[in-house]
Amino acid sequence: QVQLVESGGGLVQPGGSLRLSCAASGSIFRMYALGWYRQAPGMQRELVAAITSGGTIYADSVKGRFTISGDNAKTVYLQMNSLRPEDTAVYYCNAELETILGKKNYWGQGTQVTVSS
Repeated sequence: QVQLVESGGGLVQPGGSLRLSCAASGSIFRMYALGWYRQAPGMQRELVAAITSGGTIYADSVKGRFTISGDNAKTVYLQMNSLRPEDTAVYYCNAELETILGKKNYWGQGTQVTVSS
């Protein structure tokens, strides 16, 4: 069984920084992509950043402020700098990976990020 465990959310003032972490565990044959999505109240869930087999991708709204990185194929971090109130959302770790059951998308439980003075 695959699990994605997130940490690092919280309350920060505008202009501040936070670092999110996500660790995948379980019998993973192959990781195709590992990254972060976010969902603000009343909004659709959107891609923030991801590490894929083709490289890293970022939403235009976070380019130059957020950096995604990984220790290995099962751990990913999101360094968020120069945070803005509009970055407030629940952030979800997402993995596209393969197990004995085949290729599938998995989600973490979500971590709240609130940017407010």
